[in-house]
Amino acid sequence: MKYKGTIAAWVRRGTALMLTAAACGCGGTKATKNDEFFTSGSREADQRASQRMAKEQQLGGTGGGQEKAKAAGEGAPAQAEGKQPLFERLGGEQGITAIVEDFTARALADPRVNWERKGVKRGGLLGRDEAAAWNPTPQKVTTLKKHLVQFLALASGGPAKYDGGEMKNVHAGMRIANPEFDAVIGDLKASLDKLRIPDKEQKELLAIVESTRPLIVTER
Repeated sequence: MKYKGTIAAWVRRGTALMLTAAACGCGGTKATKNDEFFTSGSREADQRASQRMAKEQQLGGTGGGQEKAKAAGEGAPAQAEGKQPLFERLGGEQGITAIVEDFTARALADPRVNWERKGVKRGGLLGRDEAAAWNPTPQKVTTLKKHLVQFLALASGGPAKYDGGEMKNVHAGMRIANPEFDAVIGDLKASLDKLRIPDKEQKELLAIVESTRPLIVTER
């Protein structure tokens, strides 16, 4: 199955712990020193997610995303955390689909992300540069959403179904830079706030996405 290539890439980057725990019906593994919840198998990814959560809460005042969204009267709270995997706590496929729907529209419209790769050139035959532009046709956007839902479901402990390409290969030649990836994380955070996803679940999901940075970013 095609998703095995993606999982193999994750294993090479230390995220196998998260996928193994998810397959066992757990949300992640506990750190041995300070009982911190590790969500991606990558300490760096979890630290980045924690830093973003702290920054967002500082910018928003004393409350986190859940409180801000509640004040705005948007969305519905996700399922309370128990011993369920993150997939279930996010509301299963329906909950993840709602996140992807809001996030995709937000990111596609964000010029900081430049999802269409306007002005980006990739190396072509005989040293000629070729445009890396991506045309967001309705069909392509629908496929993109499907693969995002499948990926997030799999990575959060849901059904092991992913028929997209390997992440590193899919993004090869797009020359994605760290600021663009940061903007994607910010747009996802905004969607999670809007949908009133609790802070703990936000941190776990952001850490999962953050752990894909080495597979996607090529321009440092």
